[in-house]
Amino acid sequence: MFTDLSKPVSGMDSKCFMCSSIQSRASAGNSIREVSFCDLGSKNVRHGSRGADSEALSVSQKEINDEDARLIHINDPGKTNERFKFAGNSVRTAKYSALTFLPRNLFEQFHRVAYIYFLVIAVLSQLPQLAVFGRAPSILPLAFVLLVTAVKDADEDYRRHWSDRIENNRLATVLVNDQFQEKKWKDIQVGEIIKIVANQTIPCDMVLLSTSDPTSVAYVQTINLDGESNLKTRYAKQETVSKVPEKEKISGLIKCEKPNRNIYGFHANMEIDGKRVSLGPSNIILRGCEIKNTAWALGVAVYTGGETKAMLNNSRAPSKRSRIETRMNWEIKHGN
Repeated sequence: MFTDLSKPVSGMDSKCFMCSSIQSRASAGNSIREVSFCDLGSKNVRHGSRGADSEALSVSQKEINDEDARLIHINDPGKTNERFKFAGNSVRTAKYSALTFLPRNLFEQFHRVAYIYFLVIAVLSQLPQLAVFGRAPSILPLAFVLLVTAVKDADEDYRRHWSDRIENNRLATVLVNDQFQEKKWKDIQVGEIIKIVANQTIPCDMVLLSTSDPTSVAYVQTINLDGESNLKTRYAKQETVSKVPEKEKISGLIKCEKPNRNIYGFHANMEIDGKRVSLGPSNIILRGCEIKNTAWALGVAVYTGGETKAMLNNSRAPSKRSRIETRMNWEIKHGN
């Protein structure tokens, strides 16, 4: 009844008997793990998820339509912005301006239904037939509450304007007339070559051209973007790492996708020196990230200002509503 495992199994080669394949599939069918112990040199070993494999395949092979493409001439911002006027690198997170503060702030405040109720009472109190406490006493309480709230909102928005001003006036090293010069962030244009040094914040979304590392790698910290403190690696293409902007003219064309909010995806092609190379998420560094453990890195600006992935994912300051206010609005509307 029992088979002696020390003897070869009939009808099966002992070598094939030792070869096995382990395959585990998740219930959702997304993750695959295949390990082959037989002939590792001729068979592929795959680890990871099916979605990641298909996404990488689509990124490397998918073509960008001319209608959906964003054409960027390397080191030629004038030609880049000649046909399409791309957004500048200035950002704005404030809610109000000097002209829109009063109407917008009053509009937001009167989302509280109780304010509308007291406003109607104040208006009716201006009629002599309906005035009970006089005209001024009926207006002062509502006016005082509106004024205090407006002052608080104005102070908060002033701080946002001040923060935007500091951000836009920060300095970056940009290649101008074959020489690196300091330039304010808000003046950076798509197509310009920018030099980033260690521990410096990246002013816009850039495609890496070269780094100080011999292996053309740059280490980036993305804690300001996704909250992760671990360093991520980004790479420059071998076709551009040997070029020195101060000594030779760098020219080429980048055809990339239009601005989008996906911080983990990027699809583009670069034509340089008669060669065409594909670009992916590992070749782009995003605004708000910092260069670490790398002396310097060169990149060309592809997305600036409000078109950067960081700003597209940055929602405007919301109007604050407490649960009590929400409940009061409901009670006033539906109260008996």
